[in-house]
Amino acid sequence: MYMPPQFNVTDRAVAAQLMRDHPFASLISNDDEGLPTVTHLPLVLDERGPDDFVLFGHCAKPNPHWRHLQARPRALVSFLGPHAYLSPSVYPDLARVPTWNYLAVHCTVEARLIEEAQEKDTLLKRLIGQHEPAYAQQWRDLGQDFQHKMLNGIVGFELKVTALQCKVKLNQHRKESHAAMFAVYGEGTSDERALADWMLRLGMAGEA
Repeated sequence: MYMPPQFNVTDRAVAAQLMRDHPFASLISNDDEGLPTVTHLPLVLDERGPDDFVLFGHCAKPNPHWRHLQARPRALVSFLGPHAYLSPSVYPDLARVPTWNYLAVHCTVEARLIEEAQEKDTLLKRLIGQHEPAYAQQWRDLGQDFQHKMLNGIVGFELKVTALQCKVKLNQHRKESHAAMFAVYGEGTSDERALADWMLRLGMAGEA
C-alpha cells in the first residue's frame, strides 16, 4: 500500500495488536482469469516468533477461493483497524483540507491448505478460543457425526506471512492539530474513540 514514511510503523507488536483487535480481514488473490478475488473472513494470528507470523482461517467448500490458493499460494491479507474523518477545524489556521485517518495492516502470505479433519478441528477450536471460548463445550457435545459433517463443508488454510506493512495514519506530521484532534476523537464514535486511544499509545495526546 502507499506508505508515506511518517505513517510507516515497523514495530511488529503494533501490527500484531491491530490484527488481534480487528481479526475480520480481506483475503485477496487472483482467480483463474487473473482477476482479484476477495473473501472477507476472520483470521487467527499465531506469533511463533518476533518475525514469524502465521494466520489461520477457513472458507466454505463451495467458495472457489481455496482452489485459487491451491493453484497460486501467494496472496495478500488486509486488516483494517479503526478509521474516521478528520475535520480541518482541528487546525489553528484555515488553509487546510479534510482527511481520513486509519490504521491498516497488509500481509503478503504463502498459503497451505488444511483439508484433514483433525487439523480442521484444531483450526476451528483456535477460532472458538479467540471469539467465544464458552462455545467449545457445545461444539464437543454436538457429537462426532455432526462435527464431521460441518468439517467436511469447509477448507482451512494456514497463511505464512512473508512480508508485512503496518500503516498508522494519525496526522503524526501535523503536531499543531493533535490536541484538538484528540479532544474531538475522544468524544466521538467508537472508531473515533479507538483512534484517540491509539494517539495515547503513541504519545500524541499531549501535543499541541
